[in-house]
Amino acid sequence: MKTALLCTVLFLTACSKPASTENTSPTPKAETVKLYALECGRIDMLDLSIFASNGAFDGQTNKATSSCYLIRHPKGDLLWDTGLPDALHALKDGITNGPFHISVPQTLSGQLEGLGLAPNDIEYLSLSHSHFDHAGNAGAYASATFIVNETELAHMFRAEARADVQSFPAYSALETAQKITFTGEHDVFGDGSVTIIDTSGHTPGHTILKVELTNTGTVLLSGDLYHLNRSRELRTVPVFNTDEAETLRSMDKFEALAKRTNAKVIIQHSAEDFEALPKPPLYLD
Repeated sequence: MKTALLCTVLFLTACSKPASTENTSPTPKAETVKLYALECGRIDMLDLSIFASNGAFDGQTNKATSSCYLIRHPKGDLLWDTGLPDALHALKDGITNGPFHISVPQTLSGQLEGLGLAPNDIEYLSLSHSHFDHAGNAGAYASATFIVNETELAHMFRAEARADVQSFPAYSALETAQKITFTGEHDVFGDGSVTIIDTSGHTPGHTILKVELTNTGTVLLSGDLYHLNRSRELRTVPVFNTDEAETLRSMDKFEALAKRTNAKVIIQHSAEDFEALPKPPLYLD
């Protein structure tokens, strides 16, 4: 099924019109920090059992969102995650890929264009991790400076990853992109407003994003530390995580941070959390 999906995506990509990399009327930089929520695909989880190693979700299904986020800062724009491939937009009814049925009703590139941004207007790109539903369009933003956990970078470009015909082509262009690598955490703009934080376990270098907003306060974007709101409540660990014990330690770290900062937590795959957010051109600030 993975190979079938890749062939479909490659065919659609070859036949589709390339996203424009030029912006004839550049959008002015933000005067304050703003967070835009972008829909980067929809996912019907046909078998939730894989999201709980303890069997908590056996026999259940779920409708989820693949969400991406644009953080606009006076010093530049950060794109956090790139979702499912825009090429899937051409498939009106989506496609089934193993335990998932996926579709892309609106493209990431189209939503950014609606905000006056072309791919080469994005100064910084970071991925919570390199799975296909979070890095599906990453190569289109290779002109940005790629901010990445050192451990995840090694994971992304290891021999096994290069052999993954579904995921690797979507982000392979990042290999030659300008990079900022880090361990622990990275302050994107140097003022504490946007911080990428290591929460390993789902993948070896998985990260979350902390954003400080004037009116909303602290916002935490979960990446795939949690896939469902119930995952957070029950502390469930997917069977495909690279390290269950490390995932649980990262959950403890995340919850301590959320409590200390009284954060608004956004579970990135939660349709409920996503629908509660303002949609472009509206934003959190």
